[in-house]
Amino acid sequence: MQLRDYQLDLVSRVHDAWRQGYKRPCIVLPCGGGKSIITADMAKRTTDNGKRVLFLVHRRELCEQIENTFRAYGVDMSLCHVGMVQTITRRLKKTEKPALIITDENHHCLAASYKRIYEYFDSHCVGVTATPVRLNGGGLGEINDCLLVGISAKELIARKCLSPYEYYAPPVADLSGIKSRNGDYAPEDIEVALAKPHIYGDVIGYYKMLSEGKKAICYCATIKHSKEMAEAFRDVGINAAHIDGTTPKGERAEMISAFRSGAIQILCNVDLISEGFDVPDCNTSILLRPTKSLTLYIQQSMRCMRYQEGKMAIIIDHVGNVHRHGLPDQNREWTLEPKPQRAKKNEVSIRQCPDCFYTHEPAPVCPNCGHIYEVEKKEIKEMQEIGLTLLNGKDMIFEKVKKYVSPDQCGTIQELYAFAKAKHYKPGWAYYQARKRGYLH
Repeated sequence: MQLRDYQLDLVSRVHDAWRQGYKRPCIVLPCGGGKSIITADMAKRTTDNGKRVLFLVHRRELCEQIENTFRAYGVDMSLCHVGMVQTITRRLKKTEKPALIITDENHHCLAASYKRIYEYFDSHCVGVTATPVRLNGGGLGEINDCLLVGISAKELIARKCLSPYEYYAPPVADLSGIKSRNGDYAPEDIEVALAKPHIYGDVIGYYKMLSEGKKAICYCATIKHSKEMAEAFRDVGINAAHIDGTTPKGERAEMISAFRSGAIQILCNVDLISEGFDVPDCNTSILLRPTKSLTLYIQQSMRCMRYQEGKMAIIIDHVGNVHRHGLPDQNREWTLEPKPQRAKKNEVSIRQCPDCFYTHEPAPVCPNCGHIYEVEKKEIKEMQEIGLTLLNGKDMIFEKVKKYVSPDQCGTIQELYAFAKAKHYKPGWAYYQARKRGYLH
């Protein structure tokens, strides 16, 4: 395993931060960007110098996965301890002092158990996360003193490190009356709203329409809800299984293996296949748990975007999470200060097609089915007329543009309309391109 350039850059920036006097930098990298490889590299550099590493996780099932990654990378595991924070905080006196503490899923670092560990050892630290923010919108500045933001999700897609995706948000139930508890929606209320035969039927119907035959992970509200959803899939001949944190280790391994081989098509779960749980063969994420947590939303929606050649990931959001948080690869400004980037309603900039439920960045035309949004029709028609007028009597422009192979070659509004005419594009295309480039206001 070799680090990619953007991963090497982050490792270098961490060491620069330490040299500049920072004690606890936090790395921010999108899901699928390779945080585990970055931490493996830093752990190996430390153990190669004969120094100890403590790697903190908050879930037992992640320990073995991290240990396997570190061994494969060449980390000396006799000097590296991967442990649950709940265990380490009870055994501080029995734990040898590390030179480096690495915190997985660093957005948890403000919890009292983490603080106790940091204060007891007073070692150099580094955390990794895709979302440096707490559920309540609080920043991580109380613990971390430096934020190192890496490559964006959009760039990872462009570089074929993540698969491109299509996002659909067909609603299947009225969730307006769901109450909150501990800062997020109450799972039992979600279960009551969604655990109905006709809703199960709608979920299955949309899966068949949008992603039939593809491997999917379905995120449910409760264990009961997850088991019933898996049963509903099986009742229509789609092999599905439920998996949760209490599933015996051997049985869980068999299920994951069956999922990867295709013997199981749908894995229903409750949060298990979210933080750190890697199932790269997944093509589709089905969201059946509304959440106020940006972190949970991004982890679950992007779980299907692990890169495979030719794959188009499908996200089917039945609970409106995209309207709360925006698209998963939306560019976000991160900071250590509290409540900077909790998605406010006026900050979520998306559009949803009423015909096909395709959800996308604002545009006058649905990129998926070509639907023209009502509010834009008059303006588009007017611009088409302007475009035709601009082209009138200018056959030389049309003849010139006919030879263009890409719209990027167009430098004026006239050329955009000529290109649209030459390529027989849908109404509104030239208008959208002109507005995006700043030709229209």
